[in-house]
Amino acid sequence: MKRGVKVLLVVVAALLALVLVGPFFVPVPPLEDALPPEALADPDSQFVEVEGVRIHMKQMGEGTPVMILLHGFGASTFSWREVMAPLAEIGTVIAFDRPAFGLTERPMRGTEDWPGYNPYTYDTQPRLTVGLMDALGVESAVLIGNSAGGTVAALTALAYPERVDALVFVDAAIYVGGGSPPLLRPLLATPQMRHLGPLIARGIRSWGIDFGRSAWHNPDRIPAEFWEGYTKPLRVENWDRALWELTAASERPDVAGRLDHLTLPVLVITGDDDRIVPTEQSLRLAGELPDADLVVLEACGHVPQEECPEPWLEAVTQFLSTW
Repeated sequence: MKRGVKVLLVVVAALLALVLVGPFFVPVPPLEDALPPEALADPDSQFVEVEGVRIHMKQMGEGTPVMILLHGFGASTFSWREVMAPLAEIGTVIAFDRPAFGLTERPMRGTEDWPGYNPYTYDTQPRLTVGLMDALGVESAVLIGNSAGGTVAALTALAYPERVDALVFVDAAIYVGGGSPPLLRPLLATPQMRHLGPLIARGIRSWGIDFGRSAWHNPDRIPAEFWEGYTKPLRVENWDRALWELTAASERPDVAGRLDHLTLPVLVITGDDDRIVPTEQSLRLAGELPDADLVVLEACGHVPQEECPEPWLEAVTQFLSTW
């Protein structure tokens, strides 16, 4: 009997050691040909330091209204390429890459670049958005957010209501999407998973294609430059580690429970065939907001500013002209 207990303890100890130490024996090869963000910048790119993070942004137009464009998961300033110039005809347009995406700096935990707070959490997104506004001398702005960018827009309006003139939710992820399950978060933050995380994050190179296609009502219309623009950030140094930091830190914020506080003018736009944030979620959002207009674009998916730019622009410019 004693021998059996000893054998069991040895087996348990071996399994525990395998779980605790084994992941560190899995090789994580360095990224090949990774480049600093500045090396991949476009001629109209700008870099502004905000709260210790070098933010990549683009700006067009002048005067008011000032419109700040907030992209969704896996996207960047590139996702606004079809609408920035037309919007610039009526005011100032600013698009920037949120941390972990595009060409914005990817600070790494434990290095001198780490700003002293976690820049990859939802809690810091409003702070960075308003920090960028401060750096650019913008007193207040219209926030236009697509998908997870809609979540950031809402959080910013809730935290800094005096800085937000109006909101445009574009297939906004208010009720669904984003955030890892609470039971998994302690596991994701362990040293073992931080070691393996970059390997998991690199999987976006394969499943990201299907994800990108599902964002369109008609993926056959996706232009060739779409894939080049969306995959360029995967050449930035530490993109995989930053994406894992974002995943490990992704706690779903409670926006739905505070919609009654968003009393400013709001436009809700959705494609009628959104398979990522289902269309009915945007219909629900428009109904639960105190003061919201709703536009549903026909034959359009999750990224109407890319797939259906003309009717999208018509809806946004009409909304901006009414308040």
